[in-house]
Amino acid sequence: MVFSSLFFVFFFFALNLIAYYLAPDIKRKNMVMLVFSLIFYSWGGPRYLFLLISMVFASWLFALLIFQYQDTKWNKIFLISDCVFMLGLLCIFKYLSFFTGITHTIIKIPKEIPHIALPIGISFYTFQLLSYVIDVYRGEIKPQEKFTSLLLYASLFHQCIAGPIVRYQLIADEIDNRKVKMDELCQGIKRFTVGLAKKAILANGCAMVADTLLPLESSEMMSIPVLGVWTGLLFYSLQIYLDFSAYSDMAIGMGLMIGFHYDENFNYPYIACSIKDFWTRWHISLSSFFRDYVYIPLGGNRKGNRRRTINLLIVWGLTGFWHGASWNYIFWGLYFFIFILMENEFLSEKLSHLPSVIRHLYAIVVVYFGWALFRCESLSNLGTLLKGMIGLNKNGFVDAATSIIIQNNLFLLIFCIIASTPLLKNFGAYIKRLHLVNHHIPYIVYAYDTVIPAILLIVSLLALVGNSYNPFLYFQF
Repeated sequence: MVFSSLFFVFFFFALNLIAYYLAPDIKRKNMVMLVFSLIFYSWGGPRYLFLLISMVFASWLFALLIFQYQDTKWNKIFLISDCVFMLGLLCIFKYLSFFTGITHTIIKIPKEIPHIALPIGISFYTFQLLSYVIDVYRGEIKPQEKFTSLLLYASLFHQCIAGPIVRYQLIADEIDNRKVKMDELCQGIKRFTVGLAKKAILANGCAMVADTLLPLESSEMMSIPVLGVWTGLLFYSLQIYLDFSAYSDMAIGMGLMIGFHYDENFNYPYIACSIKDFWTRWHISLSSFFRDYVYIPLGGNRKGNRRRTINLLIVWGLTGFWHGASWNYIFWGLYFFIFILMENEFLSEKLSHLPSVIRHLYAIVVVYFGWALFRCESLSNLGTLLKGMIGLNKNGFVDAATSIIIQNNLFLLIFCIIASTPLLKNFGAYIKRLHLVNHHIPYIVYAYDTVIPAILLIVSLLALVGNSYNPFLYFQF
């Protein structure tokens, strides 16, 4: 079950909101959310639900033990035990096939590579539970005594597909003490419809063009002309952002509708002027997780340049590997490590003397070619793509079919680029400020807050009818 489906919007989520608002108190409201979240997780199979509950129980128990033995050596032993248990299960379900594939290739062991289905959201709730236990160990929060409350935190269906990675301390008080304000309810509805439109109209549209102009098979990609390859990668770059940020928008919107406040996960990364700036805007919850729970504990930049470089190498290798069990994701993470390292050593100072347009162009070009690594699951595919970009596949510059595809999707491309910038958001803020100053245009403000979300919802639902695009084709979370 995914957010951008007719079943979810019309039935599951609608029924969830009705049951939630009919519940008389916060205790029963929490029970409603827990039941619906567990149903959501069990949709792909009961074994995934058992895995989730087991991991939550382990974290709940270890956190209580860590707190109880906080002044002894046992608290560190319990922390290590929880980390080994949690990361061990994550490795089994997400990375076992990858590692056994390597050993099978080198030493022919095992004879058959196991293929294990990836449980929905395991990367997200594993990191959330790890952050919870580590924060208890650090003394930053007190452990949750109620198992069902911790289960609710980890299983909330809002953010299980694509984040954000919600830390327990952010919503600890809101689990048992929260109220829905009317203005936040309206904001949540608007945010959800914007995210749904991003996904159903823009991201899915970009995906169709990208799949046509940038096929996954090398034999098919060789026939795509130069302009088609460049355009296909551009549409793929837009699809990645719109797809991922759309789910975060919907998660934040759904949270506001019931009184939860999740942090922003994307801040228009395509307007960045450096790679470091890009990663302060892209998947913010993941970047901050690796910063706070890996980079800083390893020593950060406090132990000299050599140690900082090693720490950055570890973080970016893990960042790439987190996205999927494949070499291309690891290379993708290390690709950004190289540019981060160069910016730390000498590039940032040189960029600071350049016009902002040049700095922005530099960042966009680096990110653009980074998505080529993300897209291609093998080096042969990547080689075919890169050769196709300069015409070495004997593919010509453009053909009639590619020209027609580009012309037919030109307005989609323009609107997706606009949607990747804060232009529309700033325009809405300007209209509201104008209304506050002279009170001459209230109807435009009303339309922006009420009519536009309704229109977006209707258009999105029309776009979803008969849509069979698989949103998990490129994301292995």
